[in-house]
Amino acid sequence: MHVLSFVIPAYNEAARLSRTLSQVLAYLQTQPFSSEVIVVNDGSTDGTAQVVETIFAAHTGRVATRLLSYSPNRGKGYAVRQGLLAATGTVALFSDADLSTPVTDLPLLLDPILAGEFDVVFGSRALDRSLIGVHQPWLREQSGRFFNMIMQLATGLPYLDTQCGFKAFRLDVCRPIVTGATLDRFGFDVELLYLAHRAGLRLFEQPVHWNDATGSKVGLLNGLDGFRELQQLRRRAKSGFYDEALDRARAVPAHPAHPQKGTTDAH
Repeated sequence: MHVLSFVIPAYNEAARLSRTLSQVLAYLQTQPFSSEVIVVNDGSTDGTAQVVETIFAAHTGRVATRLLSYSPNRGKGYAVRQGLLAATGTVALFSDADLSTPVTDLPLLLDPILAGEFDVVFGSRALDRSLIGVHQPWLREQSGRFFNMIMQLATGLPYLDTQCGFKAFRLDVCRPIVTGATLDRFGFDVELLYLAHRAGLRLFEQPVHWNDATGSKVGLLNGLDGFRELQQLRRRAKSGFYDEALDRARAVPAHPAHPQKGTTDAH
């Protein structure tokens, strides 16, 4: 058991993972709590697995490391779920492989969960846009705002940014949600937040630093996938598809004892 599981979904990220993993491992190595880093290789066709294996083999610190690989590519949502389900931490956080949100913002998400205040804390670019250093191209930024507007109408969720790739979950209560989720691509973030909200969990949208990274794999087709998956989410919610997962999440005690950040093991 660890206090934190840091999950990185990766599809053809050989060019970026060396820098990302070096930063994440160096940061976690300085923290007083126990942690693990899990990279989920989502059917990559480049040297992603080899880069990760090389870095993990050379790592001599106390941060545990794991590489999960499968083929073919299944989508970021599927990869994130595999990482969250494999995680052993009290809290699991997933981050984009490009570290658009710096790892140093981790306490903004981790601390409120460990303090017992929230069950899900997720990064937001919309609540404080002064924290954005490098913006997305104008069209992508506007399409993201349009997607969020449609998302709110489709789900009733009040959040301003569901798509930022920096989200943390209290695993004991969120594991049923992760198990019950099914969307594999652009809509997976909305599905996880929607199910957590429906289960009555305590969610918090947290402003974070963010910089657009070159080489993003988010394009027009991803946006279209997102709208299709919003429709799937609505249909499944109306049909009772998620009811069992919601009931299991509601059955978990609301206010468990949380480990302190200064300890090395989760209790």
